[in-house]
Amino acid sequence: MTQKITWIQGKSQGSVKANLDYYTLKIKEAHKSGASTILLPELFLTDYFCIEEKQENFDLALELSSPEIEDFKKLAAELKVNLSLPIFEKRSSAVFYNSMLIIDETGKVNSQYRKMHIPDDPGFSEKYYFTPGDLGFQVAHLKDLNLGLLICWDQWFPEAARITSMKGADALYYPTAIGWDDNEDPSVYQSQVDAWTTIMRSHAIANNVYVIAVNRVGREGHLKFWGNSFCADPYGNIIHQDGTEESITTVELDLKKISEARRIWPYFRDRRVDAYADLSEKWLS
Repeated sequence: MTQKITWIQGKSQGSVKANLDYYTLKIKEAHKSGASTILLPELFLTDYFCIEEKQENFDLALELSSPEIEDFKKLAAELKVNLSLPIFEKRSSAVFYNSMLIIDETGKVNSQYRKMHIPDDPGFSEKYYFTPGDLGFQVAHLKDLNLGLLICWDQWFPEAARITSMKGADALYYPTAIGWDDNEDPSVYQSQVDAWTTIMRSHAIANNVYVIAVNRVGREGHLKFWGNSFCADPYGNIIHQDGTEESITTVELDLKKISEARRIWPYFRDRRVDAYADLSEKWLS
């Protein structure tokens, strides 16, 4: 069985309204590929506002009943596609999340995930805005695909990939906003992309699943988002990797490869779950 997936490597247009219009057009274009599922980058409706700590940026957050979300639910139903919505979620006046909704082909919310690992680096001040996720690791069980939901910084944690795979994911999907910082030496740029790609390819291999990372592109403040969205198969082979410009990419996932890889590399059979209690500790010395 194969599943066709399309992702959109987009560039922020500077406002929620402009991004809504931009991605609506891109989704309609992506729909022409015949894919059953269309995937978008992290925080796709806004600039990456976490570059700075500004109170007014909280006004960008959406509630689950916001009209922007309703618009995309209608669009998913109209096109009969599964659609990812990685959003800045307002739960209350005091609690905000970096979230993702999966809208199914009927226009209903199939699944919701709230980013579990929250970074705090220069230019990536996410701890200022986001409460760590409280829904645990999630898998969207779609008509013909089980899609594991993780977001950006989650991609560096093998525990997140393992748990989500153990919950039945065929593919791990990481909407992402990551780029090069003007304050860093350009000599490290390629090694950063290589590390980012390598860690997720390792998740594909260790869990015998597909991995899909969807990044944004373009310059915002002192960050240049590096794109390079890609899909790796259950052996870690890169099926396709984008460049650093806007693009719409379609890949086919051969789901038979998952069970095939698990017979060849039976990691789950050989796991020593009786010996892993130390993983629940913050540090061991």
